[in-house]
This record gives sequence, C-alpha cells and structure tokens, in this order.
Amino acid sequence: MGMIGLPALEADLARQLSLIGFGGADWTRPRAHPDGPVYDVVIVGGGQSGLAAAFGLLRERVSNILVIDESPAGLEGPWDSYARMITLRTPKMLNPIDFGVPALTYRAWWDAQHGTAGWDAVDKIARGDWMAYLRWYRRVLALPVRNDTRLTLIEPIGDGLHRLHLDGQAPLLARKVILATGIQGGGQWHMPAMIRDALPRHLYVHTSEPIDYAALAGKRIGILGGGASAFDNAHAAMSLGVAEAHVFIRRKSLPRINPIRFMERVGFTGRYPALDDATKYRVMASFLGHNQPPTNDTFDRAAAWPGFALHLGAPWLDVRQEDGQVCVTTPQGEQMFDFVVLSTGLISDPGLRPELATLAPHIARWADRFTPPPGEGNTLIDAHPYLGPGFQLLPRDEAGATALHGLFAFNYSALISLGLSASALSGLQTALPRLVRGVTDQLFLDDKDALVADLIAYDEAEFIGQWPRQEAAE
Repeated sequence: MGMIGLPALEADLARQLSLIGFGGADWTRPRAHPDGPVYDVVIVGGGQSGLAAAFGLLRERVSNILVIDESPAGLEGPWDSYARMITLRTPKMLNPIDFGVPALTYRAWWDAQHGTAGWDAVDKIARGDWMAYLRWYRRVLALPVRNDTRLTLIEPIGDGLHRLHLDGQAPLLARKVILATGIQGGGQWHMPAMIRDALPRHLYVHTSEPIDYAALAGKRIGILGGGASAFDNAHAAMSLGVAEAHVFIRRKSLPRINPIRFMERVGFTGRYPALDDATKYRVMASFLGHNQPPTNDTFDRAAAWPGFALHLGAPWLDVRQEDGQVCVTTPQGEQMFDFVVLSTGLISDPGLRPELATLAPHIARWADRFTPPPGEGNTLIDAHPYLGPGFQLLPRDEAGATALHGLFAFNYSALISLGLSASALSGLQTALPRLVRGVTDQLFLDDKDALVADLIAYDEAEFIGQWPRQEAAE
C-alpha cells in the first residue's frame, strides 16, 4: 500500500477520537485564588511522558491543564540534545503513548509518509524520526505546552494548592503537579568526585551535557563507562573528526544481557507494581547490576573506526591534569588524553532536586519503608522515593502529608516502586493509565463532599412523559 500522507492520517485520527468519545465538558471543580488562575494539573516536562500524560488527562475530561518545559519548542527531552544514538534501543513494535488509538501510533505516522511496504525493513526507530513523531503528536492533539519555562521551586500554600516558582516568569498555581522530568528528573547525573576534584571543567564533560565533538577533531578522548551511551558517544565523536576514542570498562567483559527484553516479553513491565516490596527490592538489585548493553549496530559502528579502543577490566584508579592534558591511571598503566567524557549514569534521590528543596525532608524513601535482609542492602535503591500506586509522592510522617499531597513523580525515580514506567518507553503503555487514574482519582476525592452533595440534591428531570395521558385540547 502506498503512503496516504499526514493530512489523511490526521483526518482519520480526528474520526477515531470522535468514535471513542474524546472531548466533552470537564467534571472538575474550578478553584479561585486571589493570585490568579488555578490549574487542575501542571505537568513539568514536555517530552514523551509529559505529552502523553496530558493526552491521558484530556481523555478523562480534565482539560484545565498546562505542560511546561524549559527547552525551546521542538527540542524537549533528550532526542535532539544529549542523546547520541542512531536509533532507539527499544523494539519498534512498542506502542507506548497512543493509548490504543490506531491513527496515533508511531507505525501509522510512519506508514502515512513512507507506505506500508518499507516497515518490515525498519530494524529500530531512528532517533530523529522519533522526535519528529513527538512534535507531530503534540501538534495534532493541540496539547497545551508552554516552552522556555523552567521550574525552580514547588511551594505548598495550603488548601490543596501548590505555587510553582519559575525562572524569570510569574508563578503558576496548581492543584496537582506531575514531574514528568525524564531520566535525570528524580536526581542528578553522576560525576565521580575523583574527576571533579582533579580536573578543571574544560577538560571533562558528562554524556548528558552538550559536547562539541567537532572542536575536538584530531584529538584523543577517554570515555569512562560501559553502558550503551559510552558507545553512542564514541561513534558520535569519531564521526565528527575525533582521532581516537578509548572506552574504559570496570568489568572484565562487555555487558551482554539486557533484562528489559525479558521484562517486555513476559509482561513484567505492566505487572511489576503488583509485587511485594521484598521482591521488588531483589528484582531491582539484579536489574541495576546490569549495564544496558549497546545495540549491536551501535557497537559495530563504533568499533569499525580505526581510532576506537576498548579497555576491559580497566577502572580509573587515578586522574590528574598534566601539561593541559588528562592523565588516567588504570590497572594496565597510564594513558594521556586531550579530553575525557563521563558515561557514569545517574543517582535518583529527591534530595538532589532543587525544585523539591523545601519538600525533600518530608518525602518517604525506600530506606524509610523497607529493610532488606542483612548483606543485601543497596544504597542506590534506598535513596529512591517510595511512591504510591499512582506515582504519588508519599510522606515520611504526618507533618509532610499535606505538603506532598498532589505531587506525582512520573520520572525515572519511580523505577523501584513501579518498575520500568516513566522515562522508559518499554513501560509507558501500562504506566500512563496508572498515572492518569492516580491523578484523576485524587482530583475527584478532594472534591468528593461537594460532588456527593450535588448528586444528592440533583433534580434535573430527564423523563417528561405524562400519565394518565392528557388528550390534546380540541
């Protein structure tokens, strides 16, 4: 079948949305406040999770919402910033953000432009194509996104409201706040103190930051870390003229197992929240023990460059500046580099988030709610927030219950409590309805007294028949 084009697909999408009853009047109760309008929900982050959360709320007739994102329009999320992979790492047949609406799927968007015949030849989704799809998704659903808007602090102000302080803009008021802030939004990227203490900032960078590899043309760089992004960056660097890229891995062999593939196959992603805490802890200790391996094509691309080198069993024991270069010591000796790149992952801990500065002491962590068997403790797991079933932040004590009510962590820090969900394409299909239900249930229960009173007092006549039947006057 040939391509139908996006206008035809968009007409089909409009019909499908009509068929499933999309739209209609809101049921939530408007709130008034002397400081300005009150949103039912503000979603922080306009990437794939934030956009899909907004559509999910609109499907539930909650439209008094706003999505904010610090990036310029069209550059939300990692795909056109620090992500340097050629393709996504997830299978192309996942349907993460379409909520079962066929014309909203990535496949429908792709087929409309390329025809159905070429789909079988697609191995994995190209990174640029995924970002283009997200831009289309936002446009065609008319999602309310405000760009160039950075949250600096969440301040609870009583009566179930939060004031969101923004950088250089007037604050927003919201009943509910969804932190759809991505893979780093539950903590921060990890930069080992050994590097920070030894090197000036112009000699090193984390893979999550902008990197001008073209300016390093002809240079020799060292990359610390054995996960997929290390190989993404090695290939990206050499494709822009870097002469040598050396990847250093602590382990003696390359990571080969990706437990996400098993989770996808057996429904683990969707059913994980039903596990008890002890099992969740054991599962995630195993999960975090695996570095995500590079895709085979990414590794092959990187390894094909003549300047590529891989050093196994090579942790960095010492790093120092020497004559404007970086001297790295491993068990195999010393190496000199013009520049080093850290592919060292992230740490999830709400105490690291500036927007949660005043709230973090009240947020329950896993360390507060679960004690693992002796010898099985994991400090990475313990620092994660202990979330409720709808991604809501939970209090350590009663003092924090009011302040935290209405806050939802739909970012990577949800990993331990709710599994691969927010920020993981593999889990979004089942996580999004869970989030939407959690937020809308809370909106409903907050107003239950007024809603129940109105139901009991409701007296709008629907049936207007008469008996005995009155004959028309002659």
